[in-house]
Amino acid sequence: MARSVIPGLGRPVRRMEARQGAAWEAKLWPYTIPAIRAMLADGLDFGQATVLVGENGSGKSTILEALAEAYGLNPEGGSTGARFSTQRTESPLADAVQLVRGAGASRGGYFLRAETMHGLFSYLATSGGSFHHLSHGESFRAILEDRTRDGRGRIRPGLYLLDEPESALSFTSSLHALATLVDLLADPGVQVVMATHSPILSALPGATILQLGDGGVTPCVWGDLDLVVNERYFLADPQRFLRHLRA
Repeated sequence: MARSVIPGLGRPVRRMEARQGAAWEAKLWPYTIPAIRAMLADGLDFGQATVLVGENGSGKSTILEALAEAYGLNPEGGSTGARFSTQRTESPLADAVQLVRGAGASRGGYFLRAETMHGLFSYLATSGGSFHHLSHGESFRAILEDRTRDGRGRIRPGLYLLDEPESALSFTSSLHALATLVDLLADPGVQVVMATHSPILSALPGATILQLGDGGVTPCVWGDLDLVVNERYFLADPQRFLRHLRA
């Protein structure tokens, strides 16, 4: 007789919510951000793949960073075993949240964030990793492919967090990264949470897309995203947008 499967049970992280007994000053950053307030009030559920989109300052990276810290990943990037730090700039949000983990799920994972890649590569170089000789985009693709598989090429189950990876990627490299993520998610033990401004990466098949903004956190379909709609308008008539900017 087949066992019933509870959706999300085996995911590394099913939910992030306010920690019982935690206190914070509502008038101070990051608790002034609507998406942060919404997450603390209602919690935030994660599917096998979740994409966070929104304007700069909407709270995407802040939520992803707190998720990484609460999970046990280095907030500047790397795995649960990474222990490097350049300058402490993380928000206090991780201290205010708790994670609901999936029963029996992998405790492994990796955090890739574009703004701290150089420090991560320098740290990895101390243990034999070699990424500095590559371009920014090449190194990002290389580490994504290298750290998600074991020595035999098998996918490592776990939680993979990506913070604005498009800053390192060309159009073609973005497509390659998207294909890598699709391959990863074929393994039910893999979970991906990504913050992005990229229409390409936000098109990750099967992903739950959450748009962060003044209204808090809103589930959205890809074609209705502001970043998709606005880019379509721009590509259809760039000069019209430029005239508007100069007005």
